[in-house]
Amino acid sequence: MINKRLLIKNLLAYNDENSFYDKKAKLSLDSKEGKAKFLKHVCALSNSNAENNSYIVIGVEDETNKIIGVDFFDDSKIQNLINAYFINPPRIQYENVPFPKLPRYKVVGLVTINPINKLTSFKKGIWKYPKNSTFYRQGSNSLLITSKETFPKNNNKEIVEALEKNAGNNIELTLNGVFDFFKEHQNNLNATYKVFKDQFVVCWAGVEKRVNGKTLYSRVDIELVNEQIRLFYSALDEVEIDYNSQSFIITEYIELGIDQNHTYYPLEKTIINFKDNGVYDIVTELLFTPPKYDYIVLQHLYNSNNALLEKLQKNIPLTKREKADLKQLPLTYMICSLNDFTEAKSKLESAKSLLKDLEDKSAYISLKEALRVLRKVKYS
Repeated sequence: MINKRLLIKNLLAYNDENSFYDKKAKLSLDSKEGKAKFLKHVCALSNSNAENNSYIVIGVEDETNKIIGVDFFDDSKIQNLINAYFINPPRIQYENVPFPKLPRYKVVGLVTINPINKLTSFKKGIWKYPKNSTFYRQGSNSLLITSKETFPKNNNKEIVEALEKNAGNNIELTLNGVFDFFKEHQNNLNATYKVFKDQFVVCWAGVEKRVNGKTLYSRVDIELVNEQIRLFYSALDEVEIDYNSQSFIITEYIELGIDQNHTYYPLEKTIINFKDNGVYDIVTELLFTPPKYDYIVLQHLYNSNNALLEKLQKNIPLTKREKADLKQLPLTYMICSLNDFTEAKSKLESAKSLLKDLEDKSAYISLKEALRVLRKVKYS
């Protein structure tokens, strides 16, 4: 098993960006430009590494190599994006890797691109990259292939295998990971662990509460310690945790409603199956059926949200009541979007920078959760 935290350190220490490795301060998959640039780099790395994995590290300053971290990113549908745009799409993984010196809500993203030994190209255009665009990696640059006959081949297999071998996990790293997790979650978060198949260690923590006869956790953090990857993180959602001798099961709920009438809805189930041969797989199933609300009520809420947003944009002070309504703005925009208000999602996205600048971050945290839910529904 590869310790992903150690692998990231090895990649950062080995060299600057090169033909098997790229680094980014952040990803912007909510915009066409950001999505296109990410796809370009995946295409280039895949084409340049026919026999070995290639990597993109996210949450690192380009000039200084300083680890700054990014928000937890739910990767479960990112392969759908790759499949949608590529001929010969590579298999990729996005993993969230916690680092002890980062805040609890920050991680380093690690994209692993598996080799396929086939030429990957765009099967449809996006942003300024037309259909049939094909890229390769030369040093730290992702370049357009103009002639497939002169397409340069890289031989990084021995280098990458050595970096991965030096990132192999051991019992000391595993124990240190468990101790780090418990130390970080010692304040009423009920940290615990479970060993699967005598080799996989899963740690989880959260605030317990009983809802309709179920034990649910909020402020949930779940890590597979052997590989130092964060499997789940949420500041708001309620999560049910179950397990047996070979599986760890996460059922995610979201609380939705208008005014005081809120209900818990199952959002997604994630099952991690551990095998006897030292491997595991992760299966996700979307459970969510969006609730339907009265159109007239939603139209009123939508108009109120738009008025609040306009006040923020014009820097007009809010009343005490409006400040309270502002905390519900992401939730109500999300409900409107799920009920076919076509502009609600773009309104929500336009509020992002405004809410981020507020002293009270609760609305901004709620906005990020709302966008995450909408992304899950879209890609499913």
